[in-house]
Amino acid sequence: MGLELLRLFQLVSPALPVGAFSYSEGLEVLVQSGRLADAAAVRAWLEAELERGLVAIEAAQLPELMRRLAAGELDAAAERDGWLLAQREAAELRAQQRQMGRSLLQLLTDLGWPLPRPLALGWTGAWAWAGVCLELPPQAVLEAYLHGWTANQLSAAVRLVPLGPTQAQRLQLALAPLIAARAAALYGACQAGADPIADGLWSSGVGAGLAQLRHAELYSRLFRS
Repeated sequence: MGLELLRLFQLVSPALPVGAFSYSEGLEVLVQSGRLADAAAVRAWLEAELERGLVAIEAAQLPELMRRLAAGELDAAAERDGWLLAQREAAELRAQQRQMGRSLLQLLTDLGWPLPRPLALGWTGAWAWAGVCLELPPQAVLEAYLHGWTANQLSAAVRLVPLGPTQAQRLQLALAPLIAARAAALYGACQAGADPIADGLWSSGVGAGLAQLRHAELYSRLFRS
């Protein structure tokens, strides 16, 4: 898995030019409201999102998105990606998904991997196309998606809580078993062709959605969402 692992490292690298560092996904609202004041609170929040948040639903769709994109079923892939985008309640979050997806697709095009035809994919769909281009196994792509989301949230927490960088690294290590377990469970629950609703996958991230909706109302903001 040497080459695959190196390509996976590149996909989750903070140097990937997609602008992920500029988004907090509602974390800024929670910190300003006093909901997340220390490392323990941040960990509890991230665990809840990994277990019951929308990020898990998105990750579970990656194997099917990869299968459809690899087979040239672009319209079907775009429809499923659009369904995921519609789950994002806040306009800022939908704009984030579109911007990051556009940036990743442009990068892949510049690297010699354009889509067979122009297609407006959000972040999840673009990530799936990256997995196809880099010839990565779907479960590893799913796991990396959860890891990358967690790392971005911890990066935001370092600047907002404040959370020391060493504390952030401790949290990343502590969350690794949960990320691995969720990736395995989600991969098993949503195999190729599975229906995310019929298979009982659901999100209870109401608090996250409300925080994201309130971000535009903040008097001062460090992040874009």
